[in-house]
Order: sequence, then structure tokens, then C-alpha cells
Amino acid sequence: MTMLNSDKNPVEKSTGFFAPTEATLCDLQVVLLYTMNRKRKDSQKKLSHLHTCEMEKFIVEYLAVYDCIQLSRKELDTIYIRRLQIHRLRERNGVTMKAYREMNREELLSLKEELDKQFADAKGKGLKLDMSRGKPGLEQLDMTMDIMDVLDSKTDMRNEEGADTRNYGLMTGISEARHLMSDMMGGIPAENVIVYGNSSLSIMYDTISRCVTHGVMGSTPWCKLDHVKFLCPAPGYDRHFAITELFGIEMITIPMTPAGPDMDLVEKYVSEDPAVKGIWCVPKYSNPQGYTYSDETVRRFAALKPAAKDFRIYWDNAYSIHDLYDDNKDELLEILSECEKAGNPDMVYEFSSLSKVTFSGAGIAAFASSKANVEETKKFMSIMTIGYDKINQLRHVRYFKNAEGLKAHMQKHAAILRPKFEAVLGILDKELGGLGIGEWTKPLGGYFISFEAMEGCAKAIVAKCREAGVVMTGAGATFPYGKDPKDSNIRIAPTFPNAQELEAAAELFVLCVKLVSVEKLLAA
Repeated sequence: MTMLNSDKNPVEKSTGFFAPTEATLCDLQVVLLYTMNRKRKDSQKKLSHLHTCEMEKFIVEYLAVYDCIQLSRKELDTIYIRRLQIHRLRERNGVTMKAYREMNREELLSLKEELDKQFADAKGKGLKLDMSRGKPGLEQLDMTMDIMDVLDSKTDMRNEEGADTRNYGLMTGISEARHLMSDMMGGIPAENVIVYGNSSLSIMYDTISRCVTHGVMGSTPWCKLDHVKFLCPAPGYDRHFAITELFGIEMITIPMTPAGPDMDLVEKYVSEDPAVKGIWCVPKYSNPQGYTYSDETVRRFAALKPAAKDFRIYWDNAYSIHDLYDDNKDELLEILSECEKAGNPDMVYEFSSLSKVTFSGAGIAAFASSKANVEETKKFMSIMTIGYDKINQLRHVRYFKNAEGLKAHMQKHAAILRPKFEAVLGILDKELGGLGIGEWTKPLGGYFISFEAMEGCAKAIVAKCREAGVVMTGAGATFPYGKDPKDSNIRIAPTFPNAQELEAAAELFVLCVKLVSVEKLLAA
């Protein structure tokens, strides 16, 4: 049997097949890289970006096809030399497969010395990179520039019903835009949709403001109540929390799970406390973890029995069509129809926009809810505006035409974003996998990756990154009041930098994670 061992005579050949279970991870990697280069140059894969378990899975799958790899003594010697080179490269880069918590003090001090040198070198590069917000990159914006060619001075500016979009009127949006947004939001009836300007966040702000000053469907305005509370799944979206904090609403943290918020806690607070008036939700590819609410979670939301009749679910469906993989994507149950089935048709306010579909500052946004909620909203809108930018609505409708046009456009976005996510996840797996100093999500869509550092390390990691020229989202931002109780969560936004900048930023990030983690362990 051909085996690679780890003793002083690591290369030993007999007869038979290669046995991966009797080799180390490094042995497996170099054998696979070598044999793929030798036998299958057309299918080379960058294995350095695979986590240990993924590496082993890939090797098993590969050897299932090429299970009769016969190597000569010379080839085995070559592999052993490459194996030593990999070990030395890892040592030089301060990379080890040994978990940091398993190191003794001398090992940690030695590692810190090497990491300090690497950090000094990184600072000397003069980086000025931004990974703080989930903004589309330049390539994405350029990709959509042809939307500007849809309308010109000779264009018929009437919508399909003959209304002139240049004039006043059509307060709830042109019908074509309402249908387009209803399709994007999961097939909600178009009459339950209102199309606004470019920002769904402004709709959320206005909705909260109206509840504070005028109440909900005849209920007492929140400003006249002694206590108003909001449930805030966390880690979550910092701009949601900023709105409720601005209005003096008490925020209650609800832990997130891969299936959505902790519904036992949600049900308890909502059913027992009439001061709880709402909950923030990003139900698909949540910000920042990239989780999608399970069908059970959506149905439990729809079946809530609120103690407050003016309780509402604020359903920010920002990433409903932002899938990274066409053949592997999350599906979200449509909540308005579920609420209607459960006898709670008025319990949800849903928000969405095309801000990350066309241009962040010039898309169109929408609000969807029950007929009763829509009618109440229209009463206030009639005082606030005569209508939003219908020309921009027309531009978007004629550009996309229908839901299929939206889907085709989002596939172009995915082709740009997918390599960025994979690059960051690859660096995290390669550099931090097995070290026991961090965990991270691997979303199938959305705009963020959520990183969990060792407790008490997030602020220090973000500060180290800034010191070396990479701006991250502030530690604590993903929790109400900006206070992460464990000081461990960091939001990574890989979308804005170009490929070269992203690689540099991710490599600096993992270096800072290592350095801060070592310092934490040494101080313990």
C-alpha cells in the first residue's frame, strides 16, 4: 500500500492503492495537488481555500474517481519535499493547525512575536480600504448604467394606463411598478403594494414616526404611553436600531439562530407585554449573519397572539432576490398570506427596494401590507406628498419589464459578488480554520458575513484593522445601543472593494484576529 507517514522515514512505498486515512492533512493536500497537476490539469482547484473537513471531503470524492494513483519513488520524494515546503511556509506565516488554546505560554509568546512583525509590515503598506458598509462595488454600478438609456427626450412618458408620469398623481405608484415590486416580494397582490422613492429605510422611519405621533389604526399614539418596547433580533441591522433609539423606544435583544429569531422568547414577550409594539426582521439573508427564516419560524410569526392590538412585525425583506447561487439558494415563506391564514392579516408591515439592484441612491422602494394598513398609510401619504418620482418608476419597469428580467439582472450581480464572498471565506478557512479563535457564517446570499471572535476581542480586532488601514463596521453596531454583551461579533462587508483590495483587507483582518486572540490568551 502506498502511504505517507509522518515519522523520520515518511515516504514508504509498497503495493496497492493510496490510503487517505493513513496520511496527514498536509500529505493529502500535496498528493492531491501533485496528482491533479500530473493527471488532470484541466480540473485544478485552489485547495488552500478549503477548510479541513471540506479538504478531506474533496479528497475522498477525488480519489473515488481516481482511486488507483500509482506513484513512483521519485514522485513520492518530490511530494515529501513539497510537504516540507508547505510546513515551512506555514511556520513562516505564523500559521499553525494547533488550536491557540492548546498552546503553552512559550508557544503563544513566540507566535505573538511573529504576528507583531507581520502586523508592522502590514501597517507599512499604507492601506486605505473600506469594508464598513454593504455597498455595491463599482463593477455592479457600471453594469447597470444602460438603465439610463431607457428614457430620453423622445420617450412616451405615459404608463400602460395612459397616465403621464411627468405630472402629479398616482400617489401609490404606477401600476406597472406596483406589479413589479409585488412579484419581487413573493407574489403579494399589487393592490397591497405602495411604491415610494428610492429608500425603504425612509419608509420604515416614517412608519415608526407616524406610530409615535398618531398611533396605529386608532390606537393610542406611542408618544402618550409610559413605555414602548421593540424586539430586536441580534446580531442585526444597525440602522433599524438607530431608528427606534432615536424615538426613545426601549429595545430588547432577541438572540438569532440559523432558523431566525428565538421564537420562544418572541412569543413570550409579544403575548405577555402590551408595551411591546413591534419587532425588526430581515427574514432572508439576514444582516449580518445571512440566515433565512425557516418555514416554521414564519408560521410562528404569523400565529403570534399580541397583547398589544397595535403590535406590528416590521419585515424588511431587503435581500429577497439577492442569491449568490442560482442552484443553491434559500427560500422564504411569504408572510402576508401566512398571517391572513392565521387570522392576523394586519400584523405585518413589509418593506423592500431595488437599491442594491440598480443604483443604491436611485432605485425604487415599496411598502406592502393588508388592505386596512395600506388604506391607513394612504391617508397620511395624501397629506405628505402628491406622488413620488414616477419617471424613475417607469424607467425601472421598462428596463426590467418583468420578474424574469429582474432575475436575469440579479444573476449578473451574483457573478460579481460570488467570487468576493468565496475569496473572503477561503481566507478565513485557510488562515483561521482549526485555530479555535473564531467562527463565521457562510451565507448563500445577501451582503454580509458574520464573524464571531473570542469573547472580549471584537473591539480590539476592529481597532487593529483601522490602525493598519482597513475600516470595518464598528464593533457592537449589530446590537441595540451599539453594545455587544460578549464583544465578539464583527460584520464583514465584502461587496465594495475590488478583488485585490478585498484580498488585502481579508488577510489583514485574519492577522488582526490572530494577534488580538493571542494577546487575550496571554492576558488570561
